Order: sequence, then C-alpha cells, then structure tokens
Amino acid sequence: MDFDLIIIGSGPGGYVAAIRASQLGMKVGVVEKAELGGICLNWGCIPTKSLLKSASVFEYIKHAKSYGIDINGDASVDFGAMVSRSREVAAGMSKGVQYLFKKNKVELIQGTGKLTKNKTVEVTAADGTVAELSAGNIIIATGARSKQLPNLPQDGEKVIGYRKAMTLEKQPESMIVVGSGAIGSEFAWFYNAIGTKVTLVEFLPTVVPLEDEDVSKQLGREFKKAGIKVMTSAEVMSVDASGEKVKAMIKTKKGEEEHEADIILSAVGITPNLENIGLEEAGIEVEKGKIKVDDFYRTNVEGVYAIGDIVHGQALAHVASAEGIICVEKMAGENPEPLDYGNIPACTYTTPEVASVGMTEKAAREAGYELKIGKFPFTASGKASAAGHREGFVKLIFDAKYGELLGAHLIGANVTEMVGELVTARKLETTGHEIIKSVHPHPTMSEAIMEAAAAAYGEVIHI
Repeated sequence: MDFDLIIIGSGPGGYVAAIRASQLGMKVGVVEKAELGGICLNWGCIPTKSLLKSASVFEYIKHAKSYGIDINGDASVDFGAMVSRSREVAAGMSKGVQYLFKKNKVELIQGTGKLTKNKTVEVTAADGTVAELSAGNIIIATGARSKQLPNLPQDGEKVIGYRKAMTLEKQPESMIVVGSGAIGSEFAWFYNAIGTKVTLVEFLPTVVPLEDEDVSKQLGREFKKAGIKVMTSAEVMSVDASGEKVKAMIKTKKGEEEHEADIILSAVGITPNLENIGLEEAGIEVEKGKIKVDDFYRTNVEGVYAIGDIVHGQALAHVASAEGIICVEKMAGENPEPLDYGNIPACTYTTPEVASVGMTEKAAREAGYELKIGKFPFTASGKASAAGHREGFVKLIFDAKYGELLGAHLIGANVTEMVGELVTARKLETTGHEIIKSVHPHPTMSEAIMEAAAAAYGEVIHI
C-alpha cells in the first residue's frame, strides 16, 4: 500500500481528517486539484469574513461622530483593495494548511482524484499524467458548489454565484440577491453596506428561514432599516440578461414584478460534488443525492468513507471537520461518540450577527414539549449600549419539566462568539438554573445568556 489513508479533497473535512489521522500514526496522502483548504478557506468562510470586516470598518467610519470622533472629509470604498485583502487573507490561510501538512507529515498529491476498484485512487495531474495510488482506507471529502437553477442560469457576468461575488472587478451599483440563507444574507449586507443598492429575494416568508421566527423577523427589520429592499414569499421566475442590465421577473403575492440590476447573485444553496469521482465504478451507494454512510461515515464499500457536504447532515465547515475527526478515530480503533447533529451551532455573519443551536420554538412545540422561554434584549445590556449596538436579543428555550436547554437563538453584535457556551451547555445537559447561577462577567454581551435564562424562570433582574 502507498498509504494507510488517502483523502480526496482538502477542505475543512479533508485536511482536518488528514492531520488527525497522522496524529494517530497513519501514513496519509491528500489529493487536491485546487488550493489547499477547499472552498471554505479559499472561496467561502474565510474570504467572506474579510469582506464583511472591511464593510464593518466602513460602517464604523460613517458613524464615527456618534462615538465622539470627527473625521475630516468623507470616507470612500476602495472595492478593489477590499477584494485584494480578502484574497490575501485566503491565501495566507491556505499556506497555513500547507505548513500543517508538513508539520504532520501529510503528503499532498496535486491533481484530480477518482476512485477505482480495490481501494485505489487514480490521480490525474494538471499536465494530464496519471498516477494510481493504493491505500488501506479512502475518505471522499469533495465538498459542494453553488447550486444552478434552470430559471436562474449563471453566465458568470450578470448572473453569478458566490465565488464570482467575491472577485468582481468593480463594485456594482445595484444587485439582486436570490436566497436569504447565510450566504445570501451576508452578501446582501456586505454590498449594501458599501453602497450598492440591494434587493434580497426569498421564497419563504422570512429571511434566514431556518432560524427561529423571532430572529428571522428581527433580521428582516434590521435589513430594511439598513436600506436593503427585502422581498419575502417571492420567487424569480425568469431572467433576461440580453441588455446592458439584467432583468428579473419576480413573482410575489401581489403578482409579477420586473426588477432591474447590474448583477444577480444566486445564493439558493449548494450541490454536492459527486460527479467524476468514480462512485459507480467503486460501487458506492448514493441516497437522495448524497453518499449513504453510517454513524462513523463508512460507505457500503469496506474501507471507503465519506464526510462533509456530500453526506447527509448540515453543510457547514465545522460539521465536516467534526465528521473527519470521528471518522479517522473510529478507523484507528478508538471509540468516538457519533456526532450529535441536534447540537450543531449555525452562524450568519451579517450586522447584526445571528447564531443558534438546537430547536426553534416552533420545533420544540411541535415535538410536544411544555416550554419555559426567556428573552433578554440587548437594549438592556450596558456593554451593548457602550458599543453602540443595542439591536437584538438572546432567546433561550427550556423544557419546563426537566429544565433542559432545548434551543438557543441569538441576534446581535458578536453573538457568533457567544453561541459556543450554549453548545457546551447543551452537551453537558446543563439546566436553566445552572446557567442562572453561573456568574457571567460584567459588562459583557454574554451576560444576556444568564439574564435570558433568568427571564425564563421569572428571576430576571435587568428588564
């Protein structure tokens, strides 16, 4: 065998699995056709956060007077510099993975990987040369790409996906964003913040529709307040990109409306990368468009595993990383716990930020729980007032019978940095009263967690 383990794909699932496998004593090879780190580091999580930070700094400058700071002259956006900075940040993170591979003796094989029979991987390099590698085990971690809809065909110029949205040559004057999940909402906020006229179109009744309804409604209000035109219960029926601008026919409850913009950004989800990786040749079972695996990511073919966006579960970078670690630990003969997909945090990095874990209020009621719900608004937070970001709240949902924390839903400044506490609390089966009695530092945004728990039990002090 050339390797104990070959991993196809170096995204947050693949590269994390590779490093953990090496720590466990395996000889590991990773096949990657593009940049190390996959979509997350190069075209997703990391560069988008760089762009959002640039827009956030611009927002602060525009509102500097409210903080007692006088800036002579008007601030302006250098769109090209923002894009360049985001690409530099992404490149730096990719180099960081390269360093980690060297440190952990993980071998990188550059090229396109394809499964063949008998646990071998055929690797085609950029120059067309082909090598065949064998391994005791193989992990498929090929990730996903932007979903293409027939009524929203992407031409890469006027109708684009998220990758192009990060590297446009010039800032568009107007943009229609289709889809208000994390990707769509973040781009809508970014472009609006730097001065692009943005229309956000969502098929469902609220933006970020997977979040708790109270959070979704709050973010929708904040978007409208910021100047984004929000169209919910709306659908793009057709697109005409033949003219100087692109025209979208949008169906609403009131009928069809034509909207015009420089760019349409399609952010309606992702499609798993399952093509041309040899699934049929290797006899690997696919179920409902994703690879079928067990709790430890074993496929129906012995020695072949799959993790990340290509298997059932939330398509999130931190989920792929957790799956990769569990997968290789089981492979190495250890005894890891299966991943609890009900305790996965979700984050949206708009302003205000959105973070959540566990059940929404609606889901908890539908599951038959009797609930105690506590909500603490940031308008009552000293730290939020001092920071100038009083919008949002923390909402905690408890089982009234046993005090179990069923769900946590946050919207406000820096709440993506706060939700980890609640993931840990749920993992440890922490009760509402234990959160109330856990002294939180003052003044902090995180005090709102303690206060929301207290509100659920009628003990809140500051509202």
